[in-house]
Amino acid sequence: MYLLTEYRTADLTLPNRIVLAPMTRLRSHPDGSPTADVADFYAQRAAAGLIVTEGIWPHSTGQSEAWVPGLQTAAHIEAWRVVTAAVHARGGRIVAQLMHGGRKNHPRGRIDGSHPAGPSAVVDPEPVHLIAGGKAAPIVPAALTRDEIRALPGQFAAAARNAVAAGFDAVELHGANSYLLHQFLADNTNLRTDEYGGSIANRLRAPLAVVDAVAAAIGARRTAIRLSPGNPQFHMAEADPAPLYRALVAELDRRGLAYLHLTDNDRYRALADLRPRWHGTLIGNIGENRAPTDAASAEAALRAGHADLISFGRAWIANPDLVHRIAHGLPLAAIRAERLYGRDARGYTDYPAHAGTETRTAIGAPLRANGR
Repeated sequence: MYLLTEYRTADLTLPNRIVLAPMTRLRSHPDGSPTADVADFYAQRAAAGLIVTEGIWPHSTGQSEAWVPGLQTAAHIEAWRVVTAAVHARGGRIVAQLMHGGRKNHPRGRIDGSHPAGPSAVVDPEPVHLIAGGKAAPIVPAALTRDEIRALPGQFAAAARNAVAAGFDAVELHGANSYLLHQFLADNTNLRTDEYGGSIANRLRAPLAVVDAVAAAIGARRTAIRLSPGNPQFHMAEADPAPLYRALVAELDRRGLAYLHLTDNDRYRALADLRPRWHGTLIGNIGENRAPTDAASAEAALRAGHADLISFGRAWIANPDLVHRIAHGLPLAAIRAERLYGRDARGYTDYPAHAGTETRTAIGAPLRANGR
């Protein structure tokens, strides 16, 4: 199976082409540091060719909802260092995804109590988790000032340096799925008439400034980005994504980044259109807003030349031994949806491996087929 073959470039050597996609799970301490369970979760899945973490806020004003972790403080660095050490001890590779919420969240969902702000004062209709528990109705965000936009590259660059200090192998910028960089790109969330809105070149200005700042801080070969062209998730609208994303990929392609992580959708076949325009490593995500990715669909995408690697999301949640299961044609376990988000190990690190296999937690306790 091509999915299980090694992938090698000048900068990457991966034992297989199965990537753990970033998934928000809300396991952090009140200060935004990841809990010990986070180290266990990623260590259990270290057989992945590459792990991309859940979205991590680069600055407290970008926390997208309560209990999303950060990478801003010394405490954050120390806590993430436990996670990366656990993954590396199992022979894995792990990338920090930097995710700024922009217009998302509520003051009661942020550790600093700040009011959310995006490119424009356009509300995100989705309720958000609060620090005190429960959810809140959305509020209208502020529109970022020019000075606030100009401060963003420095905030991302500082967080990227923190990621390297914490032991991450690279950084992935979240430019997809309705978060801040995507908000600058999309039709309905960027209504600006200044140099950051209107034309394609203007819409690309802030995201490219962030890319360039991070690449300057940690090196282009440790900098990556995720994009979701035409993805309507979380009430985003892009009537004609092809021209903008062709222009964006052309700009990114010149920068020599570690990889491009690209989601596909039925209305705009981004992988087919943009793969020929990208000359580096491409991670394809084919399950966004579709049925969960399985081995057959991933294999087909690889053999069609649409990607070099495939990221799986939902399949990893209940299957810490996903690579083993795919390699041996074993059935996949089902997710316990009621524990998808939470504060503890239940529904997070307590999924068993298939009979006859085991994974080990970060602290060395085996997770066997019949439980812990």
